[in-house]
Amino acid sequence: MSAPAPPRGRALLLDWFDRALQAVDGRACVRTALADAGCILPPDARRVVVLAVGKAASRMALGAFDVLGPRIARALVITKSGHVDVALRAQERVTVLESAHPVPDARSLAAGARLLEAVTSLAPGELPLFLLSGGASSLVEVPRDGVTLAQIVALNHDLLASGAAIGAVNARRRELSAIKGGALVARLQGSAGLALYLSDVPGDDPAVIGSGLAGPAPGDRLRRHVVASIDDAVEAVRAAAAAAGLRVRAARERFAGDAVTLGAQFATQLATREVDVIVQGGESTVRLPPAPGRGGRNQQLALAAARVLRGEAGLALLAAGTDGIDGPTDDAGAIVDGDSWQRILDAGLDGDVALARADAGTALEAAGELLHTGATGTNAGDLVIGLAHMF
Repeated sequence: MSAPAPPRGRALLLDWFDRALQAVDGRACVRTALADAGCILPPDARRVVVLAVGKAASRMALGAFDVLGPRIARALVITKSGHVDVALRAQERVTVLESAHPVPDARSLAAGARLLEAVTSLAPGELPLFLLSGGASSLVEVPRDGVTLAQIVALNHDLLASGAAIGAVNARRRELSAIKGGALVARLQGSAGLALYLSDVPGDDPAVIGSGLAGPAPGDRLRRHVVASIDDAVEAVRAAAAAAGLRVRAARERFAGDAVTLGAQFATQLATREVDVIVQGGESTVRLPPAPGRGGRNQQLALAAARVLRGEAGLALLAAGTDGIDGPTDDAGAIVDGDSWQRILDAGLDGDVALARADAGTALEAAGELLHTGATGTNAGDLVIGLAHMF
């Protein structure tokens, strides 16, 4: 027997989230950038070496092949395990490395060494095309002299548990790295190149994306272009909801801060029913307790929203990562409504305890609220969509 169709409100949220993902798809965005802005790639660049790193690296590399085809001499694609697009494996001249995320391991060091070798071994006439997306910080690393893998792992564990914002996290990561913060680009020794970014950081700063893996270096001649960000995902949702005749509030600024606080704020805003739809992109944080449970920042935000929405009819909220991953889980996030909190209680769980233990995933799974997309081919940050009056 097939599963029942989701209520109209939830179906709309899922449709809008899918539209958001399409707007920031790594393959489509790179293809458009290279085809529509051909001037950013020198016309005499006949031998392009693709260097793609991040959770969206696989799809971004395919976008480059779509446009450049035989001009690509070879490609090195480094991405998270399970995030390799099947179409990429059919391409010739491609080396694919699956690495560790969110905490580096020995694979990250091996991948970092391969990336460094690829940059330093470029032949005359070969133009490097960097394709960078979120996740790169963990996927590749070359430690500075005297720095051990154990130190890097410990730092990443501490940063992920601290609730620090992504900019601060990447700044600390750069301190231990011999390839981040512009150090890899410096190895080009002034040679020309191009870097395309799928941004998951506030301000879309190349010095922050991937901890500055293709960030500026003194005297570098790398041309840089952000092909997509969470702003494009927000606009896709806004346009779809407006086309349906709904009143939409799409925030320009990106949300940041504690997930529980933000969840309550989004739910309170939605409960005013001043508009039909609210949408905003950004990234929340969670300060982990000593023995955290299951979940991620979007699940924590959604559960906090469910607590405020309890008993409210006709309201629903989606909180999810555009990469299809929320923290160390396989879920993208969750969709909650006015009945979610009660469903958690009916399952014999305490939502307040789950929030305190950073165990939102356990509570939301028991209520049937988790959202699972699998790898999406992008990574533009997190998205919150709230909907009123549509059940």
